[in-house]
Amino acid sequence: MRKVILMTALLIISYAGNAQVTIVKDSRIDDLVRAQGQGSTATTAPEINGYRLQLAFDSNKSVIDDSRSRFSAQFPKVDTYVEFVAPHYFLKVGDFRTQLEAEKVKAATAAQFPTGFIVKEKINLPRIDQ
Repeated sequence: MRKVILMTALLIISYAGNAQVTIVKDSRIDDLVRAQGQGSTATTAPEINGYRLQLAFDSNKSVIDDSRSRFSAQFPKVDTYVEFVAPHYFLKVGDFRTQLEAEKVKAATAAQFPTGFIVKEKINLPRIDQ
């Protein structure tokens, strides 16, 4: 009886190993994947060593969004970046080549963002129209 059960189990396992799976998908999925790869400029933009000003961090994204809108109202030409590193959101601003450029913006925002500090990291090439 054991031999029959063993032979049946081996037969089932060998049959399952040869099974083929056919995947049926909508052709629009390929279009979405292609569009997603083409639309991302932030990952393909050249980066250099530089400085950013970290203005706020919080686990509540609405606090970060509020801080971002207050900063953008004061400095509309300075780019802002929101990063999420669990469990906090970080608001960083600017693409400064030198620490002195970052210090100028830090001094101008010290009243609204007293806990802001400068971080050294990879930045996008700074905008020409600043």
